[in-house]
Order: sequence, then C-alpha cells, then structure tokens
Amino acid sequence: MSDKSFQLNDIVEMKKPHPCGNNRWKIIRMGMDIRIKCQGCGHSVLIPRRTFTRKLKKVLETDSE
Repeated sequence: MSDKSFQLNDIVEMKKPHPCGNNRWKIIRMGMDIRIKCQGCGHSVLIPRRTFTRKLKKVLETDSE
C-alpha cells in the first residue's frame, strides 16, 4: 500500500468526485469514523475509517501548524 498518511484539516482527493463536480475534501473529524467536508458545496459526509482509506486517492495539502 502506498503512503496514505492523513491527519485533521488535510485536504484530500477521493477516487470519485462529489456530485457537485468538486474533488477536494477537508478532513474535519477523525476517530473510528472520518468526517470529510466538500470544499465546493460545503456538504459533509461521515465515512468509516476502513472505507475512507480504501477510497482515498491522495493527500493534496497538509495542515502545517
């Protein structure tokens, strides 16, 4: 498996884009489930961690604070 390390407030790209046409998601909550928010329309989605790691394509931006 490739390097798919992600953390809170990272901007990620998923394998399939959101129906609004955007494919930039911000991780806003982490735990057993991961909540991501679409950067285009503001819709948030709760995904189990295992499913999220499978559907994650790459990390676009990291929160460097």
